[in-house]
Amino acid sequence: MSEPVQFPLAAVVGAEALKLALCLTAIDPKIGGVLIEGPRGMAKSTLARGLADLLGDGPFVTLPLGASEERLVGTLDLDAALGQGQARFAPGVLAHADGGVLYVDEVNLLPDALVDLLLDVAASGINRVERDGISHQHAARFVLIGTMNPEEGELRPQLLDRFGLNVALDGLPAPQARQQIIRRRLAFDNDPQAFCAEWAGAQAQLRERCHGARQRLASIPLDEQSLAWITERCYAAGVDGLRADLVWLRAARAHAAWRASPAIEEEDVEAVAEFALRHRRSAHAPQPQATPPAGGEQGQQPEQQGEGQGSWGALPPQPVATGARREVPNWAKKP
Repeated sequence: MSEPVQFPLAAVVGAEALKLALCLTAIDPKIGGVLIEGPRGMAKSTLARGLADLLGDGPFVTLPLGASEERLVGTLDLDAALGQGQARFAPGVLAHADGGVLYVDEVNLLPDALVDLLLDVAASGINRVERDGISHQHAARFVLIGTMNPEEGELRPQLLDRFGLNVALDGLPAPQARQQIIRRRLAFDNDPQAFCAEWAGAQAQLRERCHGARQRLASIPLDEQSLAWITERCYAAGVDGLRADLVWLRAARAHAAWRASPAIEEEDVEAVAEFALRHRRSAHAPQPQATPPAGGEQGQQPEQQGEGQGSWGALPPQPVATGARREVPNWAKKP
């Protein structure tokens, strides 16, 4: 049976912030995935499926609702181990998602223990199954995309923090945008093949841009100036722990690669600020006046700074030392 035709990511109307966040995770999966917040009917699964196309031939796997731990991690056949002297492993969802995208709808409704396990594997890239002294492990490298409707329940802060980026979708598009969304959806439903052929050029350009960014990512240094900008902003936002700093720095480098820039600039730091801080910012942190984000290159929409979110609130300019940019020791060669 052939795979169903997927709605091309390039044809999605609006949602520029989410499209950018998804592209950044395709460029550097070590960012840690994306948590999408928003009401039902906002094409969250359509956008997530579009990410799989940007990754190449990787699979798109959905975690079934009500899945058990064994369904997630896989099972070991102990009888085969005792009789044949080797463990027989039945792969689970994590094994099937290796090299692609794992989509978890309504992640906030899963048991905390299952979410914790899922995030552990997503961070390590290795799934390890143990049963009665017998163990098996396999690669499980995937981009994790989770969705949630906050009205149906929240994730604990400890679990929220472990998603690399967080994007909130505006559930009330303007009338013209709604009309365009409906037109494209009807055109796709009427003739998926013809619709995808119409958008093949734009989709190919998007795929090639992500591929080129992945190729140049490792050559972009993680420098001292970018680190200083980010750590100062995380401190001012009252962020607990250091995951936000690391995620923000990786996302800023991925954004620089997206722009085909040889180095991280302040506009890259600003472009991904809300993605990294939205779900980590302390409620007690001061909220300064938002300032307009730094202008991007031609073709980059202003909404990419956070559709429906605005700026997280940049601090007033701080004096910084000028001079040659220094690279963080032993960082430049890491992806």
